[in-house]
Amino acid sequence: RLGIADMTVLDALAIAYGGGKESRELIERAYNISSDLGRVAKVVAENGLEGIKKFKVMVFEPIRPMLAERLSSPEEILEKLGGKCIAEYKYDGERVQAHKKGNEVALYSRRMERISDQYPDAVELVRRSVSAEEAILEAECVAVDIETNELLPFQELMHRRRKYGVEEAMEQYPVSLFMFDALYVDGRDLTLKAYPSRRTQLENVIKENDRVKPARQIKTGNLKELENFFEEAIEDGCEGLICKSVGTDSVYQAGARGWMWIKYKRDYKSEMTDTVDLVVVGAFYGRGKRAGTYGALLLATYNHESDTFETVTKLGTGFTDEDLKKLPELLRNHIVPRKHSRVESSLTADVWFEPKVVLEVLGAEITLSPIHVCAVDSIRKGSGLAIRFPRFTGKYRTDKKAEDATSSTEVVEMYRNQLKQIGAS
Repeated sequence: RLGIADMTVLDALAIAYGGGKESRELIERAYNISSDLGRVAKVVAENGLEGIKKFKVMVFEPIRPMLAERLSSPEEILEKLGGKCIAEYKYDGERVQAHKKGNEVALYSRRMERISDQYPDAVELVRRSVSAEEAILEAECVAVDIETNELLPFQELMHRRRKYGVEEAMEQYPVSLFMFDALYVDGRDLTLKAYPSRRTQLENVIKENDRVKPARQIKTGNLKELENFFEEAIEDGCEGLICKSVGTDSVYQAGARGWMWIKYKRDYKSEMTDTVDLVVVGAFYGRGKRAGTYGALLLATYNHESDTFETVTKLGTGFTDEDLKKLPELLRNHIVPRKHSRVESSLTADVWFEPKVVLEVLGAEITLSPIHVCAVDSIRKGSGLAIRFPRFTGKYRTDKKAEDATSSTEVVEMYRNQLKQIGAS
């Protein structure tokens, strides 16, 4: 009520009961691993520093989250982390801390609020997919299109932040968990262990499945490899990367923001403001509700200079039930036994088509891509361009030949013209 900050209270406790500010670090550690300032104050007042030293990580007491610094240059990141790091996808979801004891599971937000009621499906995923009897694990809770396995943007997940209609929201916006840290497992406090050791423990207690996986990562000291992995993360629907120290001192710094973790996010993005007309060159089989039809289509732009079609995105969103029935029939006469000679693709589709059918598509933005080959080398050597979060508008461009589709050159111009600095007004 008086508006006194927690850190000021910790200073006061150190002076009053710890013999001076030099005991602040010990008292703060107790606070960071319990998030309970009242209990910390009670223990230090009644039992002094000896009581504080006995503070332990406990299931269902949220640990204050470790935070990352930010750099936008991969050169700076590698230099800061001693020349090598573990680079991990930074998923576009909600960070959760999952606590499990037997069959009891609780989820806590970054602000240490209990949010289990908003994500009953995530609670069940933890219950079924974590083999440890007791555990505190960190994960990113992400909205995922179960039929196409594509990650959805954070805005879609926000439909889950409600008190009412939870079951309906769970059906419409199911989530997956990408686990990224283990803080406590079966009586062992892992917060003072180096990150590589914590990651090993994490992988040992997860029963991986379609909806629960360890966060995707690579270990690298190679600048080009880091840049490519960053582009791949963006294309897969992530915000960027978290680059983590692999040193022996890479402990979990609860409640602190430091250089053990560094966010690698974009300074610029290229937002799409207009639709594009793209050519269907391949398809991937669906699953779940889309079993027996196509789950996603591989789309391409037209390159006038080489007279080829260059892949630019995978499309699995925006289709009605009628579209899903119509597409196999529409594309049947264009099936070819292997990739068409005029198609350029580094991806392998389940089914290939001759480039004939044109669809109108709207995406969220255009990004650099290590996978798609649209206008490869035009912006950065070794990278093509890709359309992120594409959605079918419902318009079949039967009035257009494949060669009349949006060209690779047009996509380059759209990328350059729409490029703007993130955070700029």
